Amino acid sequence: MRLLHTSSFELEEFLDERRPPYAILSHTWSGKEISFDDLSYRREAAMQMEAFTKIEQCCKKAALEGYQYVWIDTCCIDKRNSTELSEAINSMFKWYRKASCCYAYLADVPEDCGSDRILEGDKRFARSRWFTRGWTLQELLAPKRVKFLARDWSELGTKETLLDPIQKATGIHVQVLKNITWLKEFSIAQRMSWAARRKTTRVEDKAYCLMGLFGINMPMLYGEGKKAFRRLQLELIREYNDPSLFAWRTQQGEWGLLASSPVDFLESANFIPISTGPLVAPYAVTNLGLSIKVRICGREEEGWATEKVVFLSCSYANGSSGSFWVGIYVRESGNGYYRIRCDELFLSEKRSNNLLPPKYEEKEIFITL
Repeated sequence: MRLLHTSSFELEEFLDERRPPYAILSHTWSGKEISFDDLSYRREAAMQMEAFTKIEQCCKKAALEGYQYVWIDTCCIDKRNSTELSEAINSMFKWYRKASCCYAYLADVPEDCGSDRILEGDKRFARSRWFTRGWTLQELLAPKRVKFLARDWSELGTKETLLDPIQKATGIHVQVLKNITWLKEFSIAQRMSWAARRKTTRVEDKAYCLMGLFGINMPMLYGEGKKAFRRLQLELIREYNDPSLFAWRTQQGEWGLLASSPVDFLESANFIPISTGPLVAPYAVTNLGLSIKVRICGREEEGWATEKVVFLSCSYANGSSGSFWVGIYVRESGNGYYRIRCDELFLSEKRSNNLLPPKYEEKEIFITL
């Protein structure tokens, strides 16, 4: 890991076991940023650039709080080195987690938007661009301590003191904001929903920025486009037994078992996997698609004889409207089935302690990915 000295602005490399305490910066990029090359080979010129102010102010803040080192993504990674870039992206969640403090710099929030105003409902904090970016999701969740800084680098508050407005701005459960160890209690669909409204400059980063959130490691292949999100989902199938991964809807007219983007999970915040009972079964990817033992039934409406519903091992829990079994629509073709009507999910009301959906047939099937 490469760290920046807060006084000399020199870049130094450390092995994990010898890494000193450090602060870490979370920010949104704007125009020209100071790069690894700038600090390594064009130091004097870099220090005269307007963008250097961000680095200087971050180092000043860290030094005042007793830190000799900071990590800043723009200049601490040699992005020309594809191996280093891949390692850094795969390690980033861990690096934010191990930081002594994270400074979340909100360049578009003025200094007069203080903690009291935010808690009283001042919307400028929640409307910051920082809350709309893909990478800042893990940068909010991973660190133990997060300090929010205004445009002039004055403190607005911390993750702990601004818990309620952060929860409202992000939709993330308070338990997870308080303690990242609660993350494992939330389904794939729920975690995806937290990223649904967030944007990234590169299409591939919609997947890469979520790897830490799921504890997934995979190689970076910039240029693969939407395939990156598909690869992420295939890794999730291998690592988790959580069919809420398939509990998504899209208005894009696409079909298939795997979503094309986190935005497809926009309305998936209440999908919860069933951890025990007769609906739970392992599944695996094969050359014919997803092999899974399911409960499947046909629709009773006239004209839909070839259309069936596959019940997922998860339910939809909404305090205001009860609890429902969740299903996807499929149609038989050749050796298996393929998902249809991807703009809808089938919801069947769950009554009392009934562990089975109504009128089903149990069978092992293949569903095209």
